[in-house]
Amino acid sequence: MCVGIPMQISHADGLRATAFDGEESHSIDLALTGTLPVGTWVLTFLGAAREVIAEDDALKIKAAIDSLRAVMAGSDQDTDAFADIEERGPQLPPHLQAALDAGKSTA
Repeated sequence: MCVGIPMQISHADGLRATAFDGEESHSIDLALTGTLPVGTWVLTFLGAAREVIAEDDALKIKAAIDSLRAVMAGSDQDTDAFADIEERGPQLPPHLQAALDAGKSTA
């Protein structure tokens, strides 16, 4: 499984950029997004920006990743990182919800 890391572009030069993940700077490839201005938030996978994202979404993803790291490190502290998921409950992707609503099943 590949986890996307939200980063904010701090310097850009054509299809290469320097982006900050909250702890350190990384060189990233912008070939899939095109050139982007400084300050843009992107979701990165394996050193490449794959998608431009809103700051609010970037901060939610970062909080979730930070919470996962804490749990993996043995922390038993309560966290609000998954509050948005807990509030709304599980959701099916739109195409599966439409199939369910239409009475279709695989059983």
